[in-house]
Amino acid sequence: MLREERHQLILHWLRNEQKVVATDLIHRLQVSEDTVRRDLRELDKAGLLRRVHGGALLIGPPLVDFDERRNVAASTKTLLAKKALQLVHNGQVILIDGGTTNVQFALHLPLDLHATVITNSPPITDALKSHPHIDVILLGGQLYKHSMVTLGASTMESLNDIKVDLYVLGVYHLHPQTGISYPNQEEALVKRKMISVATEVAALATSDKLSSVSSFIAAPASALTYLITEEQIESNLVDPYLQLHITVL
Repeated sequence: MLREERHQLILHWLRNEQKVVATDLIHRLQVSEDTVRRDLRELDKAGLLRRVHGGALLIGPPLVDFDERRNVAASTKTLLAKKALQLVHNGQVILIDGGTTNVQFALHLPLDLHATVITNSPPITDALKSHPHIDVILLGGQLYKHSMVTLGASTMESLNDIKVDLYVLGVYHLHPQTGISYPNQEEALVKRKMISVATEVAALATSDKLSSVSSFIAAPASALTYLITEEQIESNLVDPYLQLHITVL
């Protein structure tokens, strides 16, 4: 079998199964361990998968601008946002970072909710402008326009003196083994810091994000308290998170 044929088969299996195991590939392709390692290394270098110990994982889609993501799966994002409202009650300090699903969450917060919202996302502050009883604190920093969030040293420093009841985490990629990951290193670092200041962490994630990885790890998946996702979803995508004692809503 030619190298290109092996590569196409590996990528086909990866798209269907979300991961491939090196020992399985040896038998499925009828090649040596060295050949499998070389194939995975070449595909990783080409940015088509991510090598991990014992095999490879499906890599997430390239970074897409915030405005382009607004109308992608909009109805699903609204459903997730409404499901997450059960985690909210009066008197909370809630940290909401960037993301189009998180904007929907902010928009659907009850108008009579008395709470404090801390965010590094200008679109979140805009979504809350008509909520009379929510105090909004916007964290400073350099605006990262792809995600419409503030990042950098100023943002990190602002988080040093904060403790929140609930952190609503914007998800780009999530994998039960690899963890919560992002294409941008600074964004991953800020999210890691946000997780550290939260009593509970909730991730709102559409099904396409539940078994993909990116370049920079913010935290292990076990850092999540809640995972809010779609109703009709394959059990093989959700079960690994239940095994990590994450409450799936």
